Amino acid sequence: MPHRAIALIDVNNFYVSCERVFNPKLEDRPVVVLSNNDGCAVARSNEAKALGVRMGQPWFQLKDLARKHGIIAYSSNYALYADMSNRVMSILSMFSPDQEIYSIDECFLDLTGFGRFNLIDYGQQIRQRIKQWTGLPVCVGIGSTKTLAKLANHMAKKIPGFKGVCNLNDLSRLQQEDWFSRIGVGETWGVGRRLAPKLRDMGIKTVLDLKRSDPVQMRAYFSVVMEKMIREINGTSCIDLEEIQPTKKQILSSRSFGIPVSDLASLEESVSLYISRAAEKLRRQQSYAGMVYVFIRTSPFNPRKKYYANGMAIPLPTHSDDTLLLVKAALWGLRRIYRRGYFYQKAGVALVDLAPRQYRQTGLFGTTVTDIRSGNLMRIIDQINIRMGRDTLKLASEGFRQPWKMKQGNKSPSYTTNWEELLGVVS
Repeated sequence: MPHRAIALIDVNNFYVSCERVFNPKLEDRPVVVLSNNDGCAVARSNEAKALGVRMGQPWFQLKDLARKHGIIAYSSNYALYADMSNRVMSILSMFSPDQEIYSIDECFLDLTGFGRFNLIDYGQQIRQRIKQWTGLPVCVGIGSTKTLAKLANHMAKKIPGFKGVCNLNDLSRLQQEDWFSRIGVGETWGVGRRLAPKLRDMGIKTVLDLKRSDPVQMRAYFSVVMEKMIREINGTSCIDLEEIQPTKKQILSSRSFGIPVSDLASLEESVSLYISRAAEKLRRQQSYAGMVYVFIRTSPFNPRKKYYANGMAIPLPTHSDDTLLLVKAALWGLRRIYRRGYFYQKAGVALVDLAPRQYRQTGLFGTTVTDIRSGNLMRIIDQINIRMGRDTLKLASEGFRQPWKMKQGNKSPSYTTNWEELLGVVS
């Protein structure tokens, strides 16, 4: 048996499953969750997939199919999904001290040294605990490397015989290769849609074909990432578990508008809001920004309207996490790139040149009273918004009516994050 045992736990159809937890009538129904402004399908139930709904397919193309088959569409409810994700990851941390949160619905656990457990049974315990405590269905894949754990999770999800848990370490080499010969190369972690056609043109059509390819030669054709991928499929660990989430090198916040925007005031509101969101994330990872970037653009898909796009980087005098200062810089840049007579579809900001808080370079006169007051103010704002709910305290420059906000025509309630939208029990 291989020495290492890495598990990947993945929530099935995460966004759709979150909606079903609080609305059981959606079970066994075709359901999709849409992207910003209700544009494209970003999550699909198995029933919707069976009807031919593709990932990223525009909603307007699906309306006839939806009427015919009763497809139910929901706007993205990010607050709900983030809260449910946090609950899942908290539960998973109870099953291993070594955890890497890979995405909003995926998590690696290092189960190496858990030899006293039957890992199939342990995987079923994980599934049952998460189902009982959150209502969400998950599958568990176990392998000697992260890439094999990903493949095992795919098998656990797609092959009913595994009953939601697949441990490749329990299979012989011949058994593994038999399964790999049935799985398309595009299902390999890191291959995806972009590389799969190139590999198929080379005669590499299945995971087994990739496993048997020469890693050094494939590195010359592609990159070192491909070499690591092949070695991982063959059981050599090349990708470590990242127990500490790496800090982001830049923080981006942007949205498409629900309606086209032409006036500067509306753009200023949106940019103020996006900076506030980005600054919250900046402080959460205990970093400072040395530069603000702001951009605006019209729709590139409207041939009847002249296209305009522009952006501007604004260096800061000293690194900062102060929302007030960051907003001031972003609005200064926005007013210089704004042009009258255009209908803007999107605006956004980025915080760049990030530095850890402990390594911040102060100004000529060191830390000032203003710096201390700024830090205290930001800390109080964050604490109140965490305790009382987002936007309990916010900048007036973010606006209040915000008619430009993205469309969410069919958003479910914030069942777990808003006191006014909690489910009620009628006796």
